[in-house]
Amino acid sequence: MGTYGSLRRKAVASAAAVGALALVVGCGGSDDSVTGGGKKDGKVTITMGLFGVMGLKETGLLEQYEKENPEVDIKAEVAGDEQTYYPALQTRLAAGKGLKDIQGIEIGRAKEITETQADKFADFAGMAGTDHFLPWKQSQISTADGKVLGLGTDIGPMAVCYRKDYFEQAGLPTDREEVGKLWEGDWKKYVEVGRTFKKDFKGDKVAFTDSASGLFNAMVYGHSEQYYDEKGELIYDKNPAVKDAWELASDTAEEGLTAKLRQFQPGWDPGLSNGTFATAVCPAWMLSHISEKAGEANKGKWDVARAPKGANWGGSFLGVIEQSPVKEEAMKLVAWLTAPEQQAHIFKEIGNIPSSEKALQTDDVKNATSEYFDNAPIGQIFGAAAQEIPDKQVLGRKDGTIKDTISQGLALVEQGTKRDEAWKTTTERIEKAVG
Repeated sequence: MGTYGSLRRKAVASAAAVGALALVVGCGGSDDSVTGGGKKDGKVTITMGLFGVMGLKETGLLEQYEKENPEVDIKAEVAGDEQTYYPALQTRLAAGKGLKDIQGIEIGRAKEITETQADKFADFAGMAGTDHFLPWKQSQISTADGKVLGLGTDIGPMAVCYRKDYFEQAGLPTDREEVGKLWEGDWKKYVEVGRTFKKDFKGDKVAFTDSASGLFNAMVYGHSEQYYDEKGELIYDKNPAVKDAWELASDTAEEGLTAKLRQFQPGWDPGLSNGTFATAVCPAWMLSHISEKAGEANKGKWDVARAPKGANWGGSFLGVIEQSPVKEEAMKLVAWLTAPEQQAHIFKEIGNIPSSEKALQTDDVKNATSEYFDNAPIGQIFGAAAQEIPDKQVLGRKDGTIKDTISQGLALVEQGTKRDEAWKTTTERIEKAVG
């Protein structure tokens, strides 16, 4: 069974340390190569540009591949922040140099890549051994004419992470099954539990949830259409799913149910270590970050319950640059790294949920538990959540930008700006950013 232990903590620390270096070194290659990779004296060098904790380097898979393929040397650089990584990738794609043979692609950037950079990436369509992914996952990185510009790594099925000790102090159930039933089927029930928590909590001041934006994202990503429709038209300002999520998230902000934090922004990590909030909407990939930043002092205090509704938040791909001098070797490496066995290994070690249907059915995934989160059966919880994700998810070119801008708008509400005024500011910023 998979557990969350020292490897996860090393993984996050490694990503942070290497990230600082990667932002300085960037994605630069040699003068005679678009990507930095190449072949020399019977040796193949493959370069990789990654971000966050994708698990490829942190769990030893790159070293394993090198051992099994002694002629291959892999050089991976990991940026800790995708929001810094992607603009740099865009710049280098435009310049046609300074790239890596293999580049990580976050889901919020997939549509922009398929619509504006398709000629820059190799086509995986029809490649042997790559037919095991969830159908909706690979469709996200496919062009209109059928090219597949990458292979999926993880997905982001949703749950709610909660502090059992705080729930007990508020007179609420602490058993994960009972907690999940409190808000089953409706995010409004989750907010209602927050109101009860605020009223009945006995102890020093603790917010019910970390951020209004976390709730917003969880709600919006449960719908097939979010910010764009299937024609590629912007609909964020008239989509009922977005409006409903904005209103409920604003309720939590105005009623003082949030800790006024934004996930992965300054203040959030100390909030985890100091225990300033009782719940956080958590995609599977977030568990490694929570366990690292909340630390040993809070081990066993956190648990995981089913989310009110299924949704997918996040997930990434690996693409290969078309002009790479080692394109075939890089594609072979990507296929191996995203194969069911390797995806199951990453989940077992650090909890990233596989995008491979075959991997989701392995015992390593189905039976996995999290020692940090009081031995929660995360394989069962997130595996079941993965089945609730809408079969079709419409992506847009600027999904990531819109998400970040709306999160900033909800932060304004948390700081006291009236929600209508904050929405007006948000739409103006989106229009300026995406046109």
